Amino acid sequence: MLKQLALLFLKLGTISFGGPAAHIAMMEDEVVRKKKWLSSETFLDLLGATNLIPGPNSTELAIHIGHKQAGWKGLLVAGICFILPAVIIVWIIAWAYVRFGSLPEIQSLLYGVKPVMIAIVAHALYRLGRTALKTKMLMVFCLAALVTNAFGMNELLVLFGTGFLAMLWRQIKEGRMLSLNFLSALPFVINDASSRLSELFLIFLKIGSVLFGSGYVLLAFLQTDFVDHRQWLTSSQLIDAVTVGQFTPGPVFTAATFVGYLIAGHGGALLATIGIFLPAFFFVAISHPLIPRLRTSRLASSFLDGVNVASLALMAVVTVKLGKEALPDVPAIFMMLLSFFLLWRFRLNSAWLVVAGAAMGFCVSRFLT
Repeated sequence: MLKQLALLFLKLGTISFGGPAAHIAMMEDEVVRKKKWLSSETFLDLLGATNLIPGPNSTELAIHIGHKQAGWKGLLVAGICFILPAVIIVWIIAWAYVRFGSLPEIQSLLYGVKPVMIAIVAHALYRLGRTALKTKMLMVFCLAALVTNAFGMNELLVLFGTGFLAMLWRQIKEGRMLSLNFLSALPFVINDASSRLSELFLIFLKIGSVLFGSGYVLLAFLQTDFVDHRQWLTSSQLIDAVTVGQFTPGPVFTAATFVGYLIAGHGGALLATIGIFLPAFFFVAISHPLIPRLRTSRLASSFLDGVNVASLALMAVVTVKLGKEALPDVPAIFMMLLSFFLLWRFRLNSAWLVVAGAAMGFCVSRFLT
């Protein structure tokens, strides 16, 4: 079974373009319809559990499937094999970017890719918002999260604060008193780290431990930690990193590999990758036995509703910030609007849009010069 898991998830990790929804659909096709390893009901149970823990949903689903089929060894094999192809591809691209990224030809391609990336994130906001904003009160919570983050409130406070407010609101509606015994999940203290490498690892470990919602919420954390606070990256480099994570197969979180390489070379790429994905293995391991109770918990459901709308708010704020860098002129704005329309109207695979954006950017840049 371990060999079968390894072969399946190496294949999926190599060909799974299109984001988490596409990854999940491909997994369902393989393990439910073709191989019949799981029933549809069990697959949905595992999918539901991934939405209640932080981390990359499609990666965590792969880890859950591996655990279900072959225990702890299956957990490790499925997760690593799904992540590994994308990490290798992104690592190679990061090396090429550092060596050749300043060439005009590369910049011409990125000129067209960046507006497409903004459109992809904006479309994800639109699509996720239709699902997450289920009530007027959740809309209020989302607006409050957007305003507080736009005025500088820490992303973790926004996420967890909105989640707890949503839980409290549900208790009030049901006429109950909220009583919780818990230990506060404090962010890692990283300012006193002994080196840039250890600091980089702890930042990504923190992000992997607290990031709920779509992988695009990663943008907000990267913007704050690496652009705003430390100035280790520029906004342009950040867009390039997330674009590479989107364009390559596998989880968008492999953008961490790209960021790590830009900041600290091969060691940075390795530690950033381990840091951001390690919590996913931990959370799946501890939550897998609890899946039946997680699915029916009203408090867990309310908390997740609040976290999801806060995630949308963080995505909206960072998209506006990055749009200033990615949309410098009228042709770029046009490419962004066209890409959004194609995503909305025809549901095109985002990977093909990125390819088309690169081609358009190259042609437009040549025409303008």
